[in-house]
Amino acid sequence: MRAASPQGRGRPAITVKARVFGWAGLIVLLLGAGYVGYFLLMPGAEAPQDRPAEAQGTRLNPGVLRYPQGAPQLSFIEVKAVEAMPEPLLDPLNARVAYDENHTARVSSPIAGRAVRIEAQPGDAVRAGQPLLVVDSPDYAAAIADLRKSDADLRQKRLAFDRAETLFKGEVLARKDFESAETDVRQAEAENSRARLRLANLNPGGHVAADRYVLRSAIAGVVAERQVNPGAEVRPDAPNPLFVVTDPTHLWVIIDLPERHLGRVAVGQKVSIEVDAYPGTSFWGKVASIGEVLDPATRRVQVRCVVDNPGRRLKPEMFARVTPVGDERIKLMRIPNSALVVQGLHSFVFVEKEPGVFEKRPVTLGLQGRDESYVKQGLAAGEHVVTKGALLLNSELATTG
Repeated sequence: MRAASPQGRGRPAITVKARVFGWAGLIVLLLGAGYVGYFLLMPGAEAPQDRPAEAQGTRLNPGVLRYPQGAPQLSFIEVKAVEAMPEPLLDPLNARVAYDENHTARVSSPIAGRAVRIEAQPGDAVRAGQPLLVVDSPDYAAAIADLRKSDADLRQKRLAFDRAETLFKGEVLARKDFESAETDVRQAEAENSRARLRLANLNPGGHVAADRYVLRSAIAGVVAERQVNPGAEVRPDAPNPLFVVTDPTHLWVIIDLPERHLGRVAVGQKVSIEVDAYPGTSFWGKVASIGEVLDPATRRVQVRCVVDNPGRRLKPEMFARVTPVGDERIKLMRIPNSALVVQGLHSFVFVEKEPGVFEKRPVTLGLQGRDESYVKQGLAAGEHVVTKGALLLNSELATTG
């Protein structure tokens, strides 16, 4: 047999490899043609290389970006109008809302007894002198009995004195007996006065009930608290009042002022008050008094502010943030810190010029707080600033540049 030559043994292998690569190339070519044909033939379809160019913002001028309507970036951007506020002197101070004690009455029972009937519930508006609680009290019954007894004794002593005076003037009665009758009537008058004053103290408005004691409101206002139930024992030395009646349109705001800020707060100064319940809303008050003594443990002094609350939106025991303000004629633009873009020593914000058009603008800051900052230059009241998505815009601007 004839041995195969080396060239003959290599030909079949080369033919198989050529066929494999040929089929692979044909498959790749068909897939590419189908992919391109899809975007050419399908209505509304666009090539993938065109999408990033449309989604990306267009740079109009240095520092200005424009996005077409419906661009996905716009869904990540929030815009808010700038508001002008008086220039603050300090960062917001922690405070709490409290009752205005000048318009609040803490009502307790002046005598011991048992609660029989509740006449007012929390939230009820009451008048001065309106019943709050009916109490069955032996002490009150004894006070009424003392008054009736003193009235009867006084009438008897006066009649005896009138007879003694007539006899004395007719020179029938000795002076000693006349003076004794006069002393008796004076003692009866004193005892009657004591009994009347006792009832007047129990009933300041002059409303005297015949059988049970009625606890009444001292002022007109709203029942804020009630700490008594029917059948409960009441006594004058109880640690807590039975009712708290207050005028909710007048409140105090108490600040624990750090010692280092004491020189920046003065009586009569205007303050801005904010609470978590109404974000972005400011209530205005003024400093009414500054404490004379610092707390040795916290090194803080208590500052009391008064605030009108006609809408009754503020509630006692709310936590608040109070910002003392300076000259009310000097207005600064207040923006959230999320609107700031800091680059080196400079600060910028993005201002919406029109829908989809944003301008990067340098600003000069005044006071910078934990959540908000005040702009001295670069913004005007009413302009719309990007409060969410400013970093996204800054990144897009750098990319298009």
